[in-house]
Amino acid sequence: MADRPTLEETVALLEATLEATHDGIVVVDLNRRVILHNKQYLKMFGMTADDVERGGVDGLIETLSPQLEDLEAVLLKSRAIWSDPSAEVLDVLRFKDGRIYQRYTAPHRVNSRIVGRFASFRDIGESVRAAEAIEQHRAFLEKAQEVAHIGSWVAELDDSNALGWSAETHRIFGVPLGQFVGTSEAFFGFVHEEDREGVRRASEAATENNVPYDVEHRIVRADGTIRWVQEKADVLRDASGRATRMVGTVQDITDRRQLEDQLRQSQKMEAIGRLAGGIAHDLNNALTAIAGYAELTLGEVPPGHAARPDVEEIRKAAERAGSVTRQLLAFSRKQLLEPRLFNLNDTVVNIARLLTRLLGHDVHVETKLAATLPEVLGDPGQVEQAIINLAVNARDAMPSGGRLTLTTSVDEVDDAFARRHMPMAPGRYVALRVADTGHGMTRETQARVFEPFFTTKAVGKGTGLGLSMVYGTLKQIGGFIFVDSEVDRGTIFRLYFPPAADRPTATSPDAAPAETTARQGHETLLIVEDEDSVRNLVASALRNDGYKLLLATSAEEALRMDEQHKGSIDLLLTDAIMPGKSGIELATTMATRRPGLPVIIMSGYTEETLTGAPLDKPISLLQKPFTPRELRRRIRDVLDR
Repeated sequence: MADRPTLEETVALLEATLEATHDGIVVVDLNRRVILHNKQYLKMFGMTADDVERGGVDGLIETLSPQLEDLEAVLLKSRAIWSDPSAEVLDVLRFKDGRIYQRYTAPHRVNSRIVGRFASFRDIGESVRAAEAIEQHRAFLEKAQEVAHIGSWVAELDDSNALGWSAETHRIFGVPLGQFVGTSEAFFGFVHEEDREGVRRASEAATENNVPYDVEHRIVRADGTIRWVQEKADVLRDASGRATRMVGTVQDITDRRQLEDQLRQSQKMEAIGRLAGGIAHDLNNALTAIAGYAELTLGEVPPGHAARPDVEEIRKAAERAGSVTRQLLAFSRKQLLEPRLFNLNDTVVNIARLLTRLLGHDVHVETKLAATLPEVLGDPGQVEQAIINLAVNARDAMPSGGRLTLTTSVDEVDDAFARRHMPMAPGRYVALRVADTGHGMTRETQARVFEPFFTTKAVGKGTGLGLSMVYGTLKQIGGFIFVDSEVDRGTIFRLYFPPAADRPTATSPDAAPAETTARQGHETLLIVEDEDSVRNLVASALRNDGYKLLLATSAEEALRMDEQHKGSIDLLLTDAIMPGKSGIELATTMATRRPGLPVIIMSGYTEETLTGAPLDKPISLLQKPFTPRELRRRIRDVLDR
C-alpha cells in the first residue's frame, strides 16, 4: 500500500490543479480580502497578483467597473451575495470589449463553518456568440417567412408522427403559437374534407415512390374560414433508403387563386363578348333583310289583302329579334350609345319613382344618395335600363317582398381592392350599390351571372340577357360591376363609373332625325356591302327613288369602280366590316380621292372608331337592322346638309 501524501504534497497537488484549470478562480475571506487566486483569473482580468491581493473585492469591483456593460446590475448582484453568505449564485458578466464570463460563486466552508467565498469565472463568449448568431439567424428566417407568407414544417416519419410548425405556419393555419398539437393527424384535421384524401395520396407517393410532393389544397382555419395553400416538401432518407423525415414549406395562395379565377372569368367574358358581337353582327344582316323586305312587301300589298297580316307578323318578329341582338351588343359593349354628362344621383332619383310602381307595394325602394357626386360620361338611358334590369332581378329574388336599396357614393379604390377585382385600376370612382334582401345566390351562380343566356328562372320566364346587358353597359363606358351574394342573405351589385373629369370626352353619334318623308333624289350613290341580301335590299329600296346606284361587294371593287366612273359620286354608303379592307379604310381612301365626300357607315355594332377617319365631313352611322324608310330618310338627310 502506497504511503499517503504529506500535507505539503496535497497542497502542492491542489495548487497545480488550480493552475491547470481553464477557469479563473478566486477565494476571499469574510472581510472581503483575496486569499487565493490562480493565474487564469489574473489573465482574464488583466491584473497582477499585487493588484488582486492589495485591493480585495472592493478593489476588484472598482477596477472592473469601467469595463462592464451593465454595472448597476453587477453591483446589485454583488450586494445580494454578501448580504447572504450562504447564497450560491450563477450569473453572466458582459464586458464592453466583447468578453463574456460566466460567474459561479458559493460559500467557502471549513468544517461546515463559512469562512469566506470562492468564485469561478468561465469564458463563454464564443459559445454565447454562436448561440446568439443561431438565434439571430432563426429570427431572420422567421421574419423572412412572415414577409413572404411562406411557413415551414418538419414531419417525423416514425411511430410518433410528430409534426413541427414554424411561426408563419401557425399564422397561415390560424393557430396561436403553442396551441398546435404537433402531429400529422392534427394537421389533417385542418385539411378540407374534400381534399384530405388527395393530400394523403400525395404524401404516400412522395415517401414510397419518390414522387415530388407539391400539392395545392384547401384548409379550414381555426376560425372556420377556408383558405387555399400550396405545400412543397423533400423527403429525407437514411443510409438504407428508408424515409425518415419530410421537410417542407406551406404558402397561403388564396389571393393568387382568386386573381387567377378573376382573370379566367374576365377572359371567358371577353371571349363570350366577342362571340356575342359576331353573332349579333350576322343576325343584324339577316334581320335587316327580313325587316326590309317585309316593309317593301307591305308597300305592295293593299289593306285587306289576306297576306298582309302575315307580313305584318314577319316585320314584328324581326323587330323583336332586333331587341335581342341589341342586348347581345350591350353585353359585348358594341351597342350604339348616346353619351353625355349626367349626374348619377339624378338618374337614381328619377328611376326610383318608376321602380316603386314597377316592383309592387311589397318591395320597399330606398335611396341613400351622396351629398355631391362628380358627373359621369355615358348614356343615361342605358344606365337607367341597367338599374331597371337589376331591380327586376331583385324583385324575382324577393317573391314575398323585401327591401331594395340604391346607394351612391364616391369611392377611392386602392391597389389591394383593384388586385382583387381585376381588371379594375386603382383610383376614384362614382359608385352605385343596388342591394336586395332576397334569397341570394350560390358562388357557382355568381360566377356565371353576367353570361348571356344564363338564367336560373323557369323556361319562358327570362332570356338571361338582362344582367349581361348591364355588364356590357358598364364596360363600354369604362366602368365595372361586381356581385356579392350569399344564400338567404341577399345580394349587392356594385357598379363603378369613372368620373367624367378622369376620362377623355367623347362625341355622340348622329342623333336620329325626326321622322319625315324622304324626298326623291337624283344623286349618284356608291353602295358597298358584302352581304348579298342586304345589298339587294338597299338596291330594291332605292331603285325607284331617282338615284343612280353603283353597287360593289367589297372595298377593293368599290375603289376600282371609283377609278372607272367618269362622273361624280355624291355619297358613299358602306358596310363597316367586310373581308379585306373595312368600311373605315375605304372611306379614308375615298376621302383622299374625293374630298368632302359624305359617308354613311352601316354597322351591326360600333366597335370601330368612326371618328378617327380623316374626312372633311363627319361619318354618319346607320345601325343595323334598319328599314327601307330609315335608309331613305338617312340618305336624304346627309345629302341635304
